[in-house]
Amino acid sequence: MYGNQKKTQETPSSDKNPNRVTGGLKGQGVDHILMVSENGLENKIPTQRYVQSLEEQLRSQRAAITVINRKLMRVETSLGTLQARRISND
Repeated sequence: MYGNQKKTQETPSSDKNPNRVTGGLKGQGVDHILMVSENGLENKIPTQRYVQSLEEQLRSQRAAITVINRKLMRVETSLGTLQARRISND
């Protein structure tokens, strides 16, 4: 009755805070890998997951900036309208 139904695999949720994801990767030390070249020099290369978390941060910040810009434009339009009314009433 309860155990006969197959459970569907849930996709990972993208509602996680991207700042915390990036910070968690850095805290775990998996934000980069060390590559040693033939001449013995070490190069730090960011991991794909770390780069993806940074891209997610950028996406969320760009979305927030877009919303703030829209609100600013509305406020500026309202302010311009109010100033025009004030000038026409004087």
